[in-house]
Amino acid sequence: MALAAATLSMMAMPVYADDLVTVGYAQVGHESDWRTANTQNYQDVFSEDAGYSLDLVDCDNDNAAQLEAVRTFISKDMDYIVIAPIQSAGWDTVLQEAQDAGIPVIIADREIEASDDLYDAWVGTNTTNEGITAGNWLAEYLGDADANILVIEGSVGASATLGRTDGFNQVAGEHDNWTILDSQSGDFTQAGGQEVMESFIKSYEGQFNVVICQNDNEAYGAMDAMDAAGITYGVDGDVTLISFDATHDGLQYTLDGKINCDVECNPIQAETVKGVIEKMQAGEDYEKTTLVEDQAFVAPGIESEYATTMTQEVLDGRAY
Repeated sequence: MALAAATLSMMAMPVYADDLVTVGYAQVGHESDWRTANTQNYQDVFSEDAGYSLDLVDCDNDNAAQLEAVRTFISKDMDYIVIAPIQSAGWDTVLQEAQDAGIPVIIADREIEASDDLYDAWVGTNTTNEGITAGNWLAEYLGDADANILVIEGSVGASATLGRTDGFNQVAGEHDNWTILDSQSGDFTQAGGQEVMESFIKSYEGQFNVVICQNDNEAYGAMDAMDAAGITYGVDGDVTLISFDATHDGLQYTLDGKINCDVECNPIQAETVKGVIEKMQAGEDYEKTTLVEDQAFVAPGIESEYATTMTQEVLDGRAY
């Protein structure tokens, strides 16, 4: 009976638990719908059924906490470490520690300011191109009309903020009749977007006709602030509204004509990261840099060479 009980106990344990590939993921936080979708994607892809044990740490937009999370992964001797960096700078020391421990590191989603000798691979989107796409679309949409622009930036120091800002500014610099009136951080949150937009409305009442939000959640906050102030936006509105991320709700607002243009930043990246890890596991060659493709979407009634016109069918076919 004792032997039978022991046998049953062993059968109840996860099969080949010791053979699971351990992956530590230092996630930025949960500041946006995009981030939630990205977290869920990693949890779905790096499952035990797929042969992985995922240790995902939500760093709550705390850079020090993220560095500590990576050091904890190193102390646990994880097989692989994936980092979605909160800030682009300050990674050299901890990356060297991971390298000294012999743990491969994949930088995901965002970029870092460090020698690429310190990490093994990068998977993400080109945020500078996202900014350029937004700028090119606005130029196409406005034609020769003047643009007086307010920008609600993402988190300070984040590569997504730096890239989108730089990309858009490249295009803005080509248009003498475009003026960026102000640019402030909304920290990629709805509350931050609303707060910044409320301040903008007080400072620039009647002076702006374009608002750019560097993610969808900031756009929701900006819309709340403009609604409260009686300012119209979107298709047929007084303000052209551009957003980034192209989450489900963001594209619903685009379909509804409240957001004119929403530039995608694709959060479905875990499968690509998994593919890199599988090649590392097999000792095969892998790409040092893998770009996850993005697209852009515009409200019904708008035709663009830079974006897809939103329909219900397009929205229904989205993965997030």
